Amino acid sequence: MISTKQLLYALAVEKTLHFKKAAENCHISQSALSTALNELEKQLGVQIFERDNKKVLVTPQGADVLQRARSIMVQVNELQTIAENQQQPLSYPITVGVIPTIAPFLLPEVFPLLSTQYPHAQLNIVEEQSHVLVDMVRRGEIDTAILAMPFPCDGLLTLEFWQEDFYWVALKGDKYTDQQEISSNELAQSHLMLLKEGHCLKDHALTACKLPTQTANHGFGATSLNTLIQMVKGRIGTTLIPQMALKQLTQQNQSLSAIHLQEPGPHRRIVFVIRPNYTRMNSIDALMALCKKALEDS
Repeated sequence: MISTKQLLYALAVEKTLHFKKAAENCHISQSALSTALNELEKQLGVQIFERDNKKVLVTPQGADVLQRARSIMVQVNELQTIAENQQQPLSYPITVGVIPTIAPFLLPEVFPLLSTQYPHAQLNIVEEQSHVLVDMVRRGEIDTAILAMPFPCDGLLTLEFWQEDFYWVALKGDKYTDQQEISSNELAQSHLMLLKEGHCLKDHALTACKLPTQTANHGFGATSLNTLIQMVKGRIGTTLIPQMALKQLTQQNQSLSAIHLQEPGPHRRIVFVIRPNYTRMNSIDALMALCKKALEDS
């Protein structure tokens, strides 16, 4: 069978018209190069070169063979380039699922870093609740998902990159807002509002506070933390938000106080979820590093 090495040697001889120089350029012995080219001519049934002790000439049939050899080597080099590029992080489009209690707070911090470090990356985002994203990862509809743990992800791998606590948010001047921390017993006495059923943040918050499900909401069914903050500003009640949401939700609202929840943490862990045999781990590692840096810097 013809090998790419044989074609490479033949092209080297064509360029130098000298077997010894061609062998030196290919970092092999002259005898090894001659043997490879003799075998190539035998396999093709065509004499590529006329050679004697003084000169080397390309035969007419050999010129056609060498032209095709150049075309083949170009395609081989293109294949090698594609393989090398695929090994680079985020060299191919990647689809990432993100839950609503993470997406609006993490992504605005990540995208500037992404555009700087990986300007050609194509990151597609799907925002959905945890159970939907887990199913999409399992079915291969998305590459990975960013979730808050604990959440059942049987059969999938979870890669943790962040831990955080909850903060109680209330209007300044309300009971307990002059404290540095608030206990679950004190929090239970407030008019606590959380996201509606189906959002894992509600379960995480209640677990952290050791409160029963019926403690929160009082008939409200909010689907976003922004809505809950507006309800707090409207003096309807108080709420709990994760650390990553503090900057966006409270800094521009001077009427609000954010008090750390005084319960053992971390209150939730942030992870990437992938299939066990997922092949593009370098891209996941790159995204994890960007997310971690974005959260540390925010």
